[in-house]
Amino acid sequence: MKPELILAVFLGYTFMLFIVSRITSKNATNESFFVGNRQSPWPVVAYGMVGASLSGVTFISVPGWVGTSQFSYMVVVFGYVVGYAIISLVLLPLYYRLKLTSIYGYLEQRFGFWSYKTGAFYFILSRVIGASFRMFLVVNVLQIFIFDHFEIPFWFTVVLFILLITLYTFKGGIKTIVWTDMLQTTFMLASMIITIFIILHALNLDFGGMIAEIGEKGYSKMVIFDWKHDRYFLKQFFSGMFITIVMTGLDQDMMQKNLSCRNLGDAQKNMTVLSLLLVPFNLLFLFLGASLFVYAGHFGIDIPELSDNLFPELAINHFGVFAGLIFFIGLIAAAYSSADSALTALTTSVSVDFLGIGKTNEAENLSIKRRYTIHFFISLLIIFVIILFREINDQAVIARLFTIAGYTYGPLLGLFAFGLMTKKALKDEWVPLIAVASPVICYILDTYSEQLLNGYRFGFEILILNGFLTFVGLMTIQKNTSSTTIN
Repeated sequence: MKPELILAVFLGYTFMLFIVSRITSKNATNESFFVGNRQSPWPVVAYGMVGASLSGVTFISVPGWVGTSQFSYMVVVFGYVVGYAIISLVLLPLYYRLKLTSIYGYLEQRFGFWSYKTGAFYFILSRVIGASFRMFLVVNVLQIFIFDHFEIPFWFTVVLFILLITLYTFKGGIKTIVWTDMLQTTFMLASMIITIFIILHALNLDFGGMIAEIGEKGYSKMVIFDWKHDRYFLKQFFSGMFITIVMTGLDQDMMQKNLSCRNLGDAQKNMTVLSLLLVPFNLLFLFLGASLFVYAGHFGIDIPELSDNLFPELAINHFGVFAGLIFFIGLIAAAYSSADSALTALTTSVSVDFLGIGKTNEAENLSIKRRYTIHFFISLLIIFVIILFREINDQAVIARLFTIAGYTYGPLLGLFAFGLMTKKALKDEWVPLIAVASPVICYILDTYSEQLLNGYRFGFEILILNGFLTFVGLMTIQKNTSSTTIN
């Protein structure tokens, strides 16, 4: 496939996003950027959040993951559904009652200054790392199949990609993203479904025949009963539940879209529909992954050493021009869908949580200019992290993403759990120490778990342990009196 053709598709798709941005960002204010004037239609938000939830990680890494973990990821997805229900019934009512722009404002009202800053800091750290990993995955593919042909260095590709996202989001923010996400979800899912049909046609199989092949090859195993295994089904289920609670319910990126809905009822409808849609779509991505392995085995194609490369390798070098273009459209859509909202959420958190924009009587024009500056600063930070990650990448991106999330989101889980489950106040100035100590202890336990715990290996449940240790640590610094703020 000619790189010029792929480049044309990339530029054409980007141009569509700029058109949507221009239409939606007219007369945009800080309130438009942060919460979309709280006027977003919930069906649009729910559908668009499918793409943001799946992202480029799901688009590439989950299919490649089937080779080593089969369909066990679906147990995590079933845990997601329970996690979304908890968000809908517990967290969303709290956020709407407090009329929050940044969800970490709850920690300030509940515990105080240092708890608030700790929560916001951990979100920024988590989201910078996570967003950079997702974008690296896509930019690296674009580099290999487009920009290497033109002898353009990787750093320039990263700068170009992030600059385009920055330009179409810096004015409208969440008001724009709600609508661009809908477009991007459509292209990503269409790309997946069309690719499946291309594989079925190439192998002269129908869905039933492919399901039989997948079972025969041993890719369909979903439930693992060995309690020492890092994918033991109970660990997978509860990890999925808590991953959803922290990476959606305690994440400014995902909650910002929910807070843009007109009211609590609409936000809860959005969350329920989203959780139900993610089950079949994730199952289809696993089906796609197994189909890729079946295809490679049928035609004697070597599996790449890094499983993330399986989908792009087959789509571009073996499926034909049309399939290659479809792959790139889906990949670009998945990348934009997660990257633009992450950039907006990071800008919101830094603006509101650390600079106090929107909390003072500062003139709107001046605060907008300050927000623009923050937006471009966050873009530069992500560029740096993506380039750094290219130097240290040594495993499937999704595994690394969730591993890191287990350390960085754990303190958030502990803080919010303590706030919601108790009425005690804290010695606020000690909270940052607890939030640092818990991940460090978890890292040590994870590193030496097989020696210390009779062969037990941690998986995604390291997140639960991290949150629990944070909760226990907070109990040691609680005050004897109840909180005088909110409960």
